[in-house]
Amino acid sequence: MAADSRSSILSAVRAAQVPPVSRPAPFTAGIHYADPIQQFADSLQLVGGRCLRATTLADARTQLQASGLVTPERRICSLIPGLVTPTFELDQVDDPHTLEDVWLAALPGEFAVAENAAIWLPTDRLKHRVVPFLTQHLVLVVSSREVVHNMHEAYQRLTLGNRGFGVFLSGPSKTADIEQSLVIGAHGARSLQVVLCDEAVGGA
Repeated sequence: MAADSRSSILSAVRAAQVPPVSRPAPFTAGIHYADPIQQFADSLQLVGGRCLRATTLADARTQLQASGLVTPERRICSLIPGLVTPTFELDQVDDPHTLEDVWLAALPGEFAVAENAAIWLPTDRLKHRVVPFLTQHLVLVVSSREVVHNMHEAYQRLTLGNRGFGVFLSGPSKTADIEQSLVIGAHGARSLQVVLCDEAVGGA
């Protein structure tokens, strides 16, 4: 009886095979936006971040000072000269565990993606790659000329080579797994400010 049932089931499966279909045409282009910078700002707000527009790094510095995040009595790490004054030099830190109390970290991003507000953050020049995940507040500075429309364009720009680790960051840390309640800063930065700066962005 069991054998008959097995044969019956397998026969039904064979009879229900989906007929073959033609292979879809190759993908040619992703979504494009009339104003990718505005789209990036809107996408970033949607995922819990904040976009700041700045003509110069001095302008960005003024905006960050006004935000209340820059507090010299707390530990501040900055790899962008002229943006915020660091309270310690990251290159002089040997043990990444001592970075657990970093309050603010300001790092250069290579480019941004309008589609989902992702920023490509290579860490080949970052001595401790845990910095953007341990800090309480994260500031990423990207040239306003380095905003691509979509992730397809973003992946075309990646040149990993021997650079090793890199990551796309979009918004602050967040989760809604528990009771479908959105929690910001659950396992990473509590806030993310992205500065789109017209001036060339320096950094480590």
